[in-house]
Amino acid sequence: MIRQTVLPFKVEATKDTITPHAGLALVGEFAVGLGLLSSVDRYLPKPGSGNGYESHEYIFPLVLMLHGGGRSLEDIRQIRADQGLQEILPLGRVPSSDAVGDWLRRMGSSRRGVEGLEKVNQRLLKRGMKYDGIKGYTLDIDATGILAEKQAAKMTYKGYKGYMPMVGHISENGLVVGDEFRAGNEAPAARNLEFIKYCARQLPKGKRIKALRADSASYQASIINYCEGKGIEFAIGGDLDEAVLNAIRSIPEQDWRAYKAGHIAETVHCMNKTDKAFRLIVIRRPYQMDFLAQQSVTVKYTVIATNRQESAQQVVRWYNQRGDSSENRIKELKIGFGMERMPCGQFEANAVFFRIGVVAYNVYRLFLIKALNESWHRHQVQTVRWRLYQTAGKIVSHGGQIFLKVRRSLREFFATTRLKIWEFANA
Repeated sequence: MIRQTVLPFKVEATKDTITPHAGLALVGEFAVGLGLLSSVDRYLPKPGSGNGYESHEYIFPLVLMLHGGGRSLEDIRQIRADQGLQEILPLGRVPSSDAVGDWLRRMGSSRRGVEGLEKVNQRLLKRGMKYDGIKGYTLDIDATGILAEKQAAKMTYKGYKGYMPMVGHISENGLVVGDEFRAGNEAPAARNLEFIKYCARQLPKGKRIKALRADSASYQASIINYCEGKGIEFAIGGDLDEAVLNAIRSIPEQDWRAYKAGHIAETVHCMNKTDKAFRLIVIRRPYQMDFLAQQSVTVKYTVIATNRQESAQQVVRWYNQRGDSSENRIKELKIGFGMERMPCGQFEANAVFFRIGVVAYNVYRLFLIKALNESWHRHQVQTVRWRLYQTAGKIVSHGGQIFLKVRRSLREFFATTRLKIWEFANA
């Protein structure tokens, strides 16, 4: 017979049970040990009939799908078709993508889904932060745009239709402590103080926010007064309003010091409704304007309002860390966990889906911190998928036991990780 292939290997079927996602078994086991399934069934509505799906039967496959790289509800079929995972994880029944969509709409219409998932996330935070030895945390908050050509989507200030959720990260561990799904036309500055208080309530008992970093959307007297009243250090991007510009103009030229291709200085400032004055750190850099403009070079100012006592350069360095602690982590939540694409036409259903994405992200962060060694802690989920989740495994039943067989080089890693998961679950 004439060979009709480029390479000399043959493809045949096997009766063995194979999973292409053996690594998902580890994060799935961690989620069970974390108490995710029991928390979901405790805080979310019960099924309407005896044959209906429990809430965890919707959420657990969705969490696994988002960890595995699913981008839409249709991708839950990959979990549903993975008989290997169903052998070793509590995935007795996996609903169809249509059933998941209907469930999201039901949960959204009553708000019980969003409120229940808030309590689920609070429970995860309590378990994950219990023994970390930290009492005070740094909170980074930011709004992020999600493009969505949906009927309920509104025009954002960035010029496209979509949503503008607010996300609050804990800098020390990367966990999302709070989220609020917002309409696209809602201003990023709206209800920020309420959101900060919500994030504070989400923290476990005995934990507190000790520092706050935020962009200029949070440059509000009420937020500054709240931080001063609670003893919270803050660094907030300032607005270049007329009062701030006048304060900048009053800085003597001899007070400006060279700083990174520009100059840095500071002054004391207060807003009409602030209880106390605060430091205003100003960075001045030359700015190249459009060549058609009458002036070719002008000055660009960056302003940070703060009550921290360290040098101006140190405050700027600390404030800029929010790029990694918040902005890059929001990017991973959106792109790494599929939150840049909302599945439903209804705003409320998408709010439920986004919060499930937050839960999946927090499970991932805790899995890295609690079950894997330090060399994994700064990996993005794309790397973890490539190196771990997308590991092939063979499921064998023998002597009344189930065995997950992986390649020899990974056996010790899997065994060590499962031991850490057991220790965490029983701590």
